[in-house]
Amino acid sequence: MIDLLAASGADFASDLVNRTSNTMRVQQVLQLSLTPVFLLAAIGAVMNTMTQRLIWIATRIEAIEEAAELGEAGRRPEELPILERRRVYAQGAVMFCTASALAICIVIGLLFVSAFIETQIGTLTAVAWITTMGLMVAGLVLFLLETRLATGSAKDRRRRSREIMRRKAERAAEDDNSGASL
Repeated sequence: MIDLLAASGADFASDLVNRTSNTMRVQQVLQLSLTPVFLLAAIGAVMNTMTQRLIWIATRIEAIEEAAELGEAGRRPEELPILERRRVYAQGAVMFCTASALAICIVIGLLFVSAFIETQIGTLTAVAWITTMGLMVAGLVLFLLETRLATGSAKDRRRRSREIMRRKAERAAEDDNSGASL
């Protein structure tokens, strides 16, 4: 195949073969691409966590809405505004991290292409890397907002529960006092 390309007189093909036949050059490209590949694996792990949270939120919203339709929801519909906001944050986090994964794939592709062409595309590769980092940061910020909102809403639920228990205790004390006075 190499002889066929070289014999065909195609300067581009023979030049490409000469540049790619160097094993050291290919090894260097593979070494350079390891960092983005590890980042891609990390993005996948983070996205798995984000997606699981998004699924939990969506399931919780559906369960509350179904219970509300049946008139069995109690105070649970009060959680819907917080859950909807959490869903928006989680969806945004997944979207930005997916875009980050796509951008890092572009970086990996550019690294390989740069080894085989004469045109210098280092600036383009750097821009793609910076874009990847920007998208990842945006996704992580949204994930942070979602988890902070989840923690805050849990605190609110606990506060409401304590308030309900305090009221029940006051009513029980009032009932005891009124029963003792009879």
